[in-house]
Amino acid sequence: MTSQLLVGLTGLAVLIGMIAIRIPIGYAMAAVGMGGVLILSGPAILLSQLKTLAYGTFSNYDLSVVPLFILMGHIATKAQLSQSLFRAANAWFGRLRGGVAMAAIAACAGFGAVCGSSLATASTMGKVALPELRRYKYSPALATGTLAAGGVLGILIPPSVVLVVYAVIVEANIVTMFSAALVPGVMAVVFFMIVIAIYTWLVPEAGPRGGQVSRDELIKATIGVLPVVIVFGLVIGGIYAGLFTPTPAASIGVFLVLAYGVVRRLVGWRDVFDSILETAKTAGMIYLIVLGAELLKIFMSRGGVPQAAADMMLNSGLEPMMILVLLLVALIVLGCLMDSLSMILLAMPFFWPVVAQLDFGMSLDDTKVWFGILALIVVELGLITPPVGMNVFVINSMARDIPMWETFKGALPFFAAEIVRVALLLAFPTIVLFFPKLLG
Repeated sequence: MTSQLLVGLTGLAVLIGMIAIRIPIGYAMAAVGMGGVLILSGPAILLSQLKTLAYGTFSNYDLSVVPLFILMGHIATKAQLSQSLFRAANAWFGRLRGGVAMAAIAACAGFGAVCGSSLATASTMGKVALPELRRYKYSPALATGTLAAGGVLGILIPPSVVLVVYAVIVEANIVTMFSAALVPGVMAVVFFMIVIAIYTWLVPEAGPRGGQVSRDELIKATIGVLPVVIVFGLVIGGIYAGLFTPTPAASIGVFLVLAYGVVRRLVGWRDVFDSILETAKTAGMIYLIVLGAELLKIFMSRGGVPQAAADMMLNSGLEPMMILVLLLVALIVLGCLMDSLSMILLAMPFFWPVVAQLDFGMSLDDTKVWFGILALIVVELGLITPPVGMNVFVINSMARDIPMWETFKGALPFFAAEIVRVALLLAFPTIVLFFPKLLG
């Protein structure tokens, strides 16, 4: 083992220790990255890197889409689109056994289409749907487990902030990643609804039928969700059709959501100011983590850690598919311990060089897309996996009378459905790659 590799591995151990004692991951990665470069290359090289790194990183045009999608999500929350989504979904599904839980899943998917964040989706839809699930006397496990699982849809259904960041890291096309995420995202919604149907068929009292609605109420509720359909259709449909790139599309989405909120008198100047302030805080945090990840990547590259990991995996004698499965399991474990964005930024500099050298019978660009979708799905799994599943904590904070283990128990069937989805995407990469190739 070379001295550079030893320094790199020591730095990795220090980073894990800093994360374990709750030092913010952006600061931890930056500190370890700068310290490592200082040790390996000296102060002159470190200062040279710092002189241009921030500008070189943040001047990437693709990253400009991140604050716009975040702002769109904040204004959508102020404009009460989450309530409209749940009202419409409940009107359609509520009369079925387990229908209110199905409505929550559908509403989570719809809100994820204008939000792009799992934690925000879980938090917002939890406030809207949990009172209704309680009113119809759903079991605590099914009610909270459904909302925790539904929240993970925000990370994959386009537009997704994490998907954008992944594309920037591995230099993939954002439009291609968005198109590849659509079919797996729809699969997740369908699988989750099947889980609820089976759950309530086996345990009928866990998910009673909701109330019937009249035809007029159904039409009114459906009309109320048209703004979301229009925003999603123009933003994502415009991207797929090649009418505009993601950044202008996100700007159009912000304008449409804001116009809807202002016309309906649901969004005032104070709401706009608060949304911009929250967006600045969130985007600043994301950019800090991105910068820290870049510093860490420089240090690890100089230490030879990613290449050593790739060589170890490639020389292990394992089949490429088995190596990929091991990496995905590692991502699930990491996803239990930190938020999805931090985990992607931390893991991809190590994992992608390994995957890039494996032969799956497809081009490197197709491998980027396929692995990216798989990675984001298993990150979702980490959000509902014990002991730290973050979505479970978000939902449990709104239902403090329900024990944490009940929420984890309720999320377990959805976890099983996600494993089935991952297995299908591993066995049939065409599911991921079909739509991007169809769009050309």
